Amino acid sequence: MNHPPLVSIIMPAYNAADYIETTLNTVFQQTFENWELLVIDDCSTDNTLDILKKYKECDPRVNIIKLTKNMGAPAGPRNIGILQAQAKWIAFLDADDLWHPEKLNRQLAVLNQTGAKFCSTKMIDFSGDEKPKLRDASENQIKWISFLQQLIKFRTPTSSVIADKALLLDHRFNESIEYKAREDLDCWLHCHEELGKSVKVMSPMMGYRIIKGQISGKKWAMFKRHLHVLQNYRFISGLLMPYPKALLFTCTHFVLAFYYRFAKGGL
Repeated sequence: MNHPPLVSIIMPAYNAADYIETTLNTVFQQTFENWELLVIDDCSTDNTLDILKKYKECDPRVNIIKLTKNMGAPAGPRNIGILQAQAKWIAFLDADDLWHPEKLNRQLAVLNQTGAKFCSTKMIDFSGDEKPKLRDASENQIKWISFLQQLIKFRTPTSSVIADKALLLDHRFNESIEYKAREDLDCWLHCHEELGKSVKVMSPMMGYRIIKGQISGKKWAMFKRHLHVLQNYRFISGLLMPYPKALLFTCTHFVLAFYYRFAKGGL
């Protein structure tokens, strides 16, 4: 009798043929092996689907969900993946990011030790075909991230997150196009407001690939979207965040993001 996986890895993919094989290989290199991979293909027009089929033929842990209509952003595919996931824990990985081989193993150990329901790790940036220098994950330093800290500075890179499925079912990604590239900010804030805090592994166990022309590189557009998310953030109490606070936290995020991303090359 087959046992269900402990971790469901959710990967949205749209025209990701240039990088997805490298990303998939970092999943197969994980020292923790009790996982399933749900790749949600958002109507790719390149050969992304052909690549995915080759991996599925080699490993039954790979599941392909092919959408019939392009959703225009990763929020929708992620929500579909959450609904179809079999595991207690959900891990997210974008189709162009990379993982350290010990990432899942290390995070699951921390979740077990702390009783937390949400865990992230540090990350480092890399460009093009260069290989990120991810340090040995044997370092055991952790840090607790509060709701207020998340407001001041976004601290939980999406491809580093593992969270309890029940938590994510209560806090879906906002699929509005106005939330594109900031749907994770909104979702993680709601998770942190409910939990109070999350745990973060202070070793860089994921690499974030910087691709020329992607929306995350357009700072003014990202500033406006960040502000939009915070302006429309509804607290558990039912109240909306006041505009002065939304503007303040948007400014603090981008000032600190500039320091960490450009001075230190990571988060």
